[in-house]
Amino acid sequence: MNHHLNRRTFTSASLQAATALAIGANAPSGWMKSLAASLTQQPSSQDRALVVIQLSGGNDGLNTIIPYTNELYYKARPKLAIPKEEVITFNSEAGLHPSMRGIANLIEDKNFCVLQGVGYPNPNRSHFESMDIWHSCQRKESRSADGWLGRTFLQLNQQTSTDSTDSLGLHLGSEQLPMALVARGVQTPSLASIEQLRWKGKTDSSMESSDAQSTTKRKAPLESDGNLLDFVSASTSAAMQASERLEKALASPDSSGDFPNSQLGEKLKVISRLLLARLKTRVYYVTLDGFDTHANQLLAHAGLLRQWSEALHAFHKRLNSAGLGDRVLVMTFSEFGRRVAENASQGTDHGAAAPAFLSGPKFDNTIVGDQPSLSQLDDGDLKFQTDFRQVYATLIEDWLGASSNGVLTEEHAKLPQLGLKS
Repeated sequence: MNHHLNRRTFTSASLQAATALAIGANAPSGWMKSLAASLTQQPSSQDRALVVIQLSGGNDGLNTIIPYTNELYYKARPKLAIPKEEVITFNSEAGLHPSMRGIANLIEDKNFCVLQGVGYPNPNRSHFESMDIWHSCQRKESRSADGWLGRTFLQLNQQTSTDSTDSLGLHLGSEQLPMALVARGVQTPSLASIEQLRWKGKTDSSMESSDAQSTTKRKAPLESDGNLLDFVSASTSAAMQASERLEKALASPDSSGDFPNSQLGEKLKVISRLLLARLKTRVYYVTLDGFDTHANQLLAHAGLLRQWSEALHAFHKRLNSAGLGDRVLVMTFSEFGRRVAENASQGTDHGAAAPAFLSGPKFDNTIVGDQPSLSQLDDGDLKFQTDFRQVYATLIEDWLGASSNGVLTEEHAKLPQLGLKS
């Protein structure tokens, strides 16, 4: 009986030292170990990665992709409309907010695509409910506790024959793990900072005590148990090896694409380093908050768009310089747009349909979808023309190489005009 207790104590303490300290409590225990091996392997050309940027709060699509030739836009927004002479135009009907110079460069290089009028039928104006709909693809009355990316990971796990146990998804940020990444049987790390990816050693007295206690119990009962000792030794060695290689990758200076000193800039900088370190993770998820612009919108929204645009441009510039530009796709979305008319507080209230955005590889079309009508509104909101689940179906099948059956509760037509299929 004592032998069993000693084995359990030793195993628990040793594995905790080998993995939990390295990656944080929210990460699966096998992730760091497999990372050590994957860092020595070149990723397959088929191992495309998806980065999801969530603009939380409801991004004002009309002041992001601006209908600068439409007088109804200026009539509805006498104080908030962006003057025509300040708009960065890219066709005869639409242009970018003047803070989006970085994205203007992506458009010039054909690395950016606007999906107009993305939404869903009978829109919900609650932040939480609408975001849950985007994450789960289900309404509250029929919703399960998992998300579209989590279900996609299950599909990918069934299809792959690889021995790698790298997590297919990674959330970077202090927010709660997004529902989109959740599914039963799927473990997705949620890291508040890159520090959780680094080997920290024995950082608290309880771990030192636990490890010291386990050392005294190794001699007689466990010396003959080679498999257990080999496993623990390999786990610790792999975690240290992986951490050292990550440290080296993260310490090396960028050869191009200087990242802005912003919240999103730091997150995308970390993701670019992980991609360059040959991590086999397929989906990275980050959030930029603050888009609930009910009052004094002009300056706040301009700052947020500038942060997104500068960080996104730096991210793609860095990946392109490393030859990974065609392998990494970024989707940017928000839970809803804003109402067409400005309110009395020089802001905008919760709306419905809005543009979503893709960036990274070459796109044949800068805009997919028609310019939203400002004369035919749905209770003061832009009408949606593209169901967001069509976007998901396209990403799941044409980019990630999984089946959307079982991920989406209903069949949704893909968007072949995006040209994502290899």
